[in-house]
Amino acid sequence: MIHGATDELITVRDWLRWAVSRFNEAGLHFGHGTDNAWDEAAWIVLATLHLPRDTLEPFLDARITGSERHALLERLQQRVVHRLPAAYLLNEAWLGEFRFHVDPRVIVPRSYFAELLEDGFAPWIENPESVASALDLCTGSGCLAIVMAHAFPNAAVDAIDISPEALEVARRNIADYGLEDRVHAIESDLFAKAKGRRYDLIICNPPYVTAAAMEALPPEYRHEPALALAAGRDGLDVVRRILAQARKHLNPRGVIAIEVGHNQELVNEAFPDLPAVWLDTEHADGKVFVLTREDLPGR
Repeated sequence: MIHGATDELITVRDWLRWAVSRFNEAGLHFGHGTDNAWDEAAWIVLATLHLPRDTLEPFLDARITGSERHALLERLQQRVVHRLPAAYLLNEAWLGEFRFHVDPRVIVPRSYFAELLEDGFAPWIENPESVASALDLCTGSGCLAIVMAHAFPNAAVDAIDISPEALEVARRNIADYGLEDRVHAIESDLFAKAKGRRYDLIICNPPYVTAAAMEALPPEYRHEPALALAAGRDGLDVVRRILAQARKHLNPRGVIAIEVGHNQELVNEAFPDLPAVWLDTEHADGKVFVLTREDLPGR
């Protein structure tokens, strides 16, 4: 990137075109809130200029001040040269209508649970108002715990994570939504600090990246904490521990749902007798499986 860009690029349209060209030239990888160079460029440019994220057209030919151009150049350089995800550059990530603070202490939220919770996790939850207790296991930024608190208005929600650094971010997001009385961040290795606690619903987006996939991760993903991604040879080290312990933390007829990305086949091979039901969303099929308390091993 050349600093002459700050003199030659005048309008929002100029900067968007230039950013898309540089992103494509650098072969950037997308997947932390966008899936293409245009959307990524628009997100960074609009956010840096403090413009509405969903209103681009009226501003395309607006001229940009010198200080704004320098700020844009700095952020675009960070994206291209250091391959930092846009979510970290902007300290924001979105799940549907919910905005969250993120930084390299947590992975960037991108869970299919956001779609599944839009209708209160029906049909597995018949009445969202009847849910009194819920758990977001491996909460990271606390995003899903916060979405659960909105989906289940009468629920007390626990947000468990092993990382104290991640929980600092989660507590910030919980406070931003004014949910300190209902969403409780707990530092724990899975259920270790949840003795005696039982829930109507547990959701979990655990580490599930296989060893081979970790070796092949694009640079953008290497800025995220490996603790939140890596899960052994077949990506199921954490899932095995969850399934072995979950039954005693569910109320009768309680439900647990676990997201495993592209690992459906690996789950089916590892647990051939588990009556898992795989869920589809608008954007993907078979990334999340569901079990009732009665389906789980133990007693």
